[in-house]
Amino acid sequence: MKFTPHAALLAAVFILSACNKEAVYQEEGFVFGTRVEISIVGADENLSRRGVASVMQEFQRLHNLLHAWKPSALSDINSAFAQQKTIAITPEIEAMLREATQLSEQSGCLFNPAIGGLVKLWGFHADEFKAALPDEKQVAALVAARPQMSDISISLVSDKKVAQYKTRSSNPSVQLDLGGYAKGYALDRAVELLKQQGIHNALINIGGNVIALGTHGSRPWRVGIQHPRKPGPIATLELHDGEAIGTSGDYQRYFELNGKRYCHVIDPRTGQPAQGVEAVTVLTQGNHAGVLSDATSKPLFIAGSANWLAAARQMKISNALLIDTDAVVHLTAAMQKRLEFTDKSTVTTVSQ
Repeated sequence: MKFTPHAALLAAVFILSACNKEAVYQEEGFVFGTRVEISIVGADENLSRRGVASVMQEFQRLHNLLHAWKPSALSDINSAFAQQKTIAITPEIEAMLREATQLSEQSGCLFNPAIGGLVKLWGFHADEFKAALPDEKQVAALVAARPQMSDISISLVSDKKVAQYKTRSSNPSVQLDLGGYAKGYALDRAVELLKQQGIHNALINIGGNVIALGTHGSRPWRVGIQHPRKPGPIATLELHDGEAIGTSGDYQRYFELNGKRYCHVIDPRTGQPAQGVEAVTVLTQGNHAGVLSDATSKPLFIAGSANWLAAARQMKISNALLIDTDAVVHLTAAMQKRLEFTDKSTVTTVSQ
């Protein structure tokens, strides 16, 4: 698939080359509104091709399932919520909503997939963004309505053979946008699919959310974290089996008006795009590492340089960095040990 220059700029993490004699199979695609890269090492080419095809097919399924502003299962749910009607959902979506609700509660609701209405008001439910501010009264009304994941109730209809569920919202202002969850979920699914097919060494990158499976030959996978204002990576790190990194930045989905940048990360407390931060990167491990890499970067971004560390602790994230609008890199001591900065003059401040 060919990429436009705009699409190419969306890649937030670079796969760095390594001296390696094992065969590397790579494919690229475009889904979830961003660039997707899959690299497989040490597997037969036919097996690699089948593995990548199954992953890409799964990514497209999830994209269609969870699209926030085109007809999808998610848009059907949002329509039911707005009318305060009950709607049937699949076990998969039930599990997604429960996990997203748990993460939202853990973040003190800074991660809040229920504010899709605010995201839409700011014009980010579109492939291209217009440089225009939303109606202040509409924003204020949605903030006052306080849509929360806790407004959503889920009940079991039947547990025979395949469980069946239904859901509704007590708050008609709840409009789901799982854009801060779906890429991470897709990463976890990709790892599952590749393992099922006997592929043990791969790296999957969805627009800066990356997960490692196995190794790159005899070495760990090595990736770079995109500099938010310059071409190329600001730092590199080794990514070990089962680890994932996720980046939230103000440089991918944004518009500028009167010299001010407005990004797609909305603070649910104010209804305004978060300010003062250029990027946040987190490193996660263990079960659901992909989901965690996607969802946990948002609370840190919204908390800002004054409160990001408290947000990281609340989300139980020990490896994290934040780049503020003065180009200062704030990072945890654990993350500092993992990074190699490409520019040795980078200004950093380390917190325990």
